[in-house]
This record gives sequence, structure tokens and C-alpha cells, in this order.
Amino acid sequence: MAIGKLEKVELRSIWKNEATDFTCWLENNIEDLSDFLGFSLEVIEREKKVGSFSIDLYAQTADGEKVIIENQLEKTDHGHLGQVITYFTNLEAKCVVWIAKEARQEHANAINWLNESTDLNFFLIQVEAYKIGDSKPAPYFKMVCEPNADMKAIGAKKKDFT
Repeated sequence: MAIGKLEKVELRSIWKNEATDFTCWLENNIEDLSDFLGFSLEVIEREKKVGSFSIDLYAQTADGEKVIIENQLEKTDHGHLGQVITYFTNLEAKCVVWIAKEARQEHANAINWLNESTDLNFFLIQVEAYKIGDSKPAPYFKMVCEPNADMKAIGAKKKDFT
């Protein structure tokens, strides 16, 4: 039996432009992200304005909970962390999904702190792409940070202690 070799594909060879290529692909394939996260997402608006800024995707869960989705086809950076905070505070979203090519540890620490310290839900996800032989490239999501009950309980205990 012939078995192919899994090859990593550079994201920019698939999606040259983050806003016009990746964000549009994600909007049209939101079920891929929904399946990965384990809850249903419906896109409300792409490039939703918040003042003079624009959210990549503004979505909602089946329960109507508002979700901010911010994309980055590079390493995470302070600018995008600031955008995420700006967007969810102005739109009173309860969930944030930050997707990046690579998550810096400092930003993962910040997202974990936000999960621990707030009643909001923050996800930090790395996106990669792979193919086998001449196949089409396929996206692969990898969880870096996600909210969980233990983290929320630790945050509550810290608040009580202080």
C-alpha cells in the first residue's frame, strides 16, 4: 500500500491576503471552526465597524451569544490583542476567538489570565495547513488557550482572597 507524506503548507500560499482571502474563506466555512470549537457559530457580519476599526468576523452562537473572531496570518502581536479587547468591550461580546499562525507565549499568558479573571470566554487558536502529495491544502486548527471550569474557579478564589 502506498502511503503519502503529510506536508506543511505555508498559509500565505493559500490565503495571500488576510482580510480578503482568509477572512472570506472562514466566513464561508464557519462550520469548520464551529466543529473545532464544539459549538455552533453563525456569522452576523464581516468587517463590522467598531468606531474607526473593523472586526474580522462578528458572529453569534445558537444561544445568541455574541462572538468576536479576529484573524492573524502571522505571529500574535500586541496590536491584535488590543483589537480583541477593544472589540469585545464595545460590543459586549461574551466570547472571543483569536486565530493566528503562531501564538507567542506572552499572548497565551494574557489570554489565560483573561479566562481566569473574567466571566468571558477567550480562545487562542493556531491555524496551520497541510496536504498529502498533490492534494488540496487543508486547514488544521490547534487549540492554544481555552476557557475551562477549573480556571474560572481559580480566578473566583483569587478574587475572594483579595
